[in-house]
Amino acid sequence: MPETIAFVGVGRMGANMARRLKDCGYRVAAVHDTHAPSAAALAEELGALHAQHLSDVTRAAEVIFTVVTDDAAQLAVFAEAGDSLLVGATGKIFVNCATLSPSTHVEVERRARAAGAVTLEGCMASSIPQARNGTLYLMCGGDRAAFERVKPILEKLSSALRYIGSTGQAAQVKALVNMVMNINTAGLAEGLGLGAALGLDLAMLREVFSQTGANSQVLKTDGEDMQNRAHDCYFSAAHAAKDSTIAWKLAVQAGLDLPLAAATKQQYERMVALGLGDLDKSGIAELTFKGRQPNRE
Repeated sequence: MPETIAFVGVGRMGANMARRLKDCGYRVAAVHDTHAPSAAALAEELGALHAQHLSDVTRAAEVIFTVVTDDAAQLAVFAEAGDSLLVGATGKIFVNCATLSPSTHVEVERRARAAGAVTLEGCMASSIPQARNGTLYLMCGGDRAAFERVKPILEKLSSALRYIGSTGQAAQVKALVNMVMNINTAGLAEGLGLGAALGLDLAMLREVFSQTGANSQVLKTDGEDMQNRAHDCYFSAAHAAKDSTIAWKLAVQAGLDLPLAAATKQQYERMVALGLGDLDKSGIAELTFKGRQPNRE
């Protein structure tokens, strides 16, 4: 019989992962979110418990997915005192899918082990449509036996499932994926911004980029949006700033100077400072196209 599942963090990614697993025949027993209306609506849709307390989530399911915003939120749901997913957690498996610092995954694993539970990194390199359709790129780290146990569940969420290694290593790989992606995004925004300033036809320029060494996955996903200022959010600039910071800190810890990573981090932090953090990462073009964004520094 399929294992019972619960979700903590049911924004657009978590909610669509829950919907996908429900469609695949799994029982999503409980959902919880700091934004209670979102959790209540999804609970009604899926026939799940709208858990008011984190301990209720743990009680309701065998496998609990967390899809929260950042390190602080992750540590809070695994608090060592008070309401926490660790209450009554013996024998439970937690799959933590947020983009976090590797050290946070290691700390959460330590806390969970002390409570008799097991954790697994489930780092995602995809967006909202892939979460809904079960085609996420999932990079997992942590206890290998736990990975094998939940692999049938993960395979329903992912079309490309990889076991990376020990806890923290999947987060390291994810940080590097996002670092390179964000650098590519910033570079594309500069290329298209300069092309616009020179009076070039941007549709032509994007086609030339696609046929030469300037091609990239980001060109496919973000190029037209940058040109048309269509920045509906799939991966926010605020998250890009956070993720670029994670990678930059890893570089500092490794004793490396990565000027492109540092500059990209600063660009996304500038977006946040200008109140543009809720735009998609493609919105970085608002900083590079002449006449779009006034300089408020």
